[in-house]
Amino acid sequence: QVQLQESGPGLVKPSQTLSLTCTVSGGSITTDYYYWNWIRQPPGKGLEWMGAIAWSGKIHDSSSLKSRTSISRNTSKNQFTLQLSSVTPEDTAVYYCARAPYSDPYFGMDHWGKGTLVTVSS
Repeated sequence: QVQLQESGPGLVKPSQTLSLTCTVSGGSITTDYYYWNWIRQPPGKGLEWMGAIAWSGKIHDSSSLKSRTSISRNTSKNQFTLQLSSVTPEDTAVYYCARAPYSDPYFGMDHWGKGTLVTVSS
């Protein structure tokens, strides 16, 4: 059974860079045809897809956040990471990592992490 676990600081100051890591167990992030996603949900709002890294290492970016996001991976640790630069309080959200069998997030995720709340505040 694939499991995903987000980790990172729960509080980030405005203008800083938010960094989160997703550790995957029970399956490899290099297994063919899976996509490893970052998704967030601000308080009282819906889910927002932020981007993904494919099994091949190819990056799929959200057009709305592309200029501020960086997704990478460490295959030896079976982890993938999210960096979001120049954060503002509007970036406060629960951040999830998730696996998808399709590149288009519209078709949904099949495994999710539990999520981690990141608050942007001075």
